[in-house]
Formats: sequence, C-alpha cells, structure tokens
Amino acid sequence: MTDDPQDAPAAPQLYLIAPVGAEPSAFAPMLAEMLDRFQIACIRIPGAGDEAALGRMADTARDIAHAKDVAVVIDDHIQLAQRHGLDGVHLTGGAKQVRYARKELGADAIVGAFCGASRHDGMSAGEAGADYVSFGPAGETGLGSGDTAPAELFAWWSEMIEVPVVAEGGLDAALIGRLSPLTDFFALGPEIWGEDDPVAALSALWR
Repeated sequence: MTDDPQDAPAAPQLYLIAPVGAEPSAFAPMLAEMLDRFQIACIRIPGAGDEAALGRMADTARDIAHAKDVAVVIDDHIQLAQRHGLDGVHLTGGAKQVRYARKELGADAIVGAFCGASRHDGMSAGEAGADYVSFGPAGETGLGSGDTAPAELFAWWSEMIEVPVVAEGGLDAALIGRLSPLTDFFALGPEIWGEDDPVAALSALWR
C-alpha cells in the first residue's frame, strides 16, 4: 500500500483486482491506462492459473505498476511473490498463514488477509501481523454462502481497530458511497472486467 498502515488516509483509496486468467499482453495497455487515469494504491493478481501464466502476469503487472510506484500483491503464492519481485501477498484464508508469510517475505512486505465477514478472523489476522484486513462481499454477489459483510462490521472496525480495512465484493456506486466513511480501501475488479469498457465502468464507480 502507498500509505503507512499507522497513517491511514481520511478518504478511501482504490485497490485494483486484476481479471482472473487475463492474457498479460491484453491486460497491459488497460492497466497502463488505468494507472494514468486513477490514483491506485495497490494491484492484486488473482491466484488462479498455472505457475507459468501467473508468472507472466506478475512480471507484466510489476513492470507497469512499479514504474508508477504502485505496489503489486498476489493471492496466496508466497514463493511466486518472492521470485517475481512482487510487494507481497493477499492471503485468502484469513489469519492462517499471516505469520508464515511475514517470516518468509520480511518486515517490509505487504501481507493482507481476506476474512470474509468474521470480526474474529480479522482481529486474529491483525494480531498476527497483517498490514490490512479485507472483508466481503460487501454487497450481493450470488457467490459462496450468500453472507455479506455488513456496514456495521466496517463501522466497528474503523472505530476500534487501527489495522487498515478493505471492502470488496459486490460493490456498486451507492454502496461505495455508504461505506466510504468506514473503510480505508475499496477493492474493485470483478465489478468492471465483464463490461465492454472496463475503464469507463471504473470511472462510473470511482468518482
């Protein structure tokens, strides 16, 4: 992340999730345009795919993002993050691997943890050394169990816990407006990649 976790910004920042299984050569110009048009704090690479494909995406995203001083993390793959010079990992299993990731990647790496809608998991991740905790889905997505991370969770977290919090999943412009006073980052990606013009779709969400 571009900000010190102890000095979270007053206004939430944009955290971009890359499309699952994207071809790096097709994604590269779109990413470059988004970085030119939007102030993006971090880019996250989904962890699905084979090692070679993920490595190509990691190299592409890293080269473009680092030229703009933007951090890049990848879902779960600690060794791949090390090998390709990424800034850290986003752990999809909550607090389980936070300590291990911190030990492997070092104190300066970004280690984030997705904790669903669980306050307990979020607190455990923070205590284990996570740089941020992500809750979601914040809106209706039709995926998983159907449970959502309520606004009350973000409100409680922002009031009680210093670890930065990310809202993700099922976001729309109205929900972003409601949650803006309660979160440090919005993770957007699935909301835009299915549109004909993802850049325009992001503009509509992130005003």
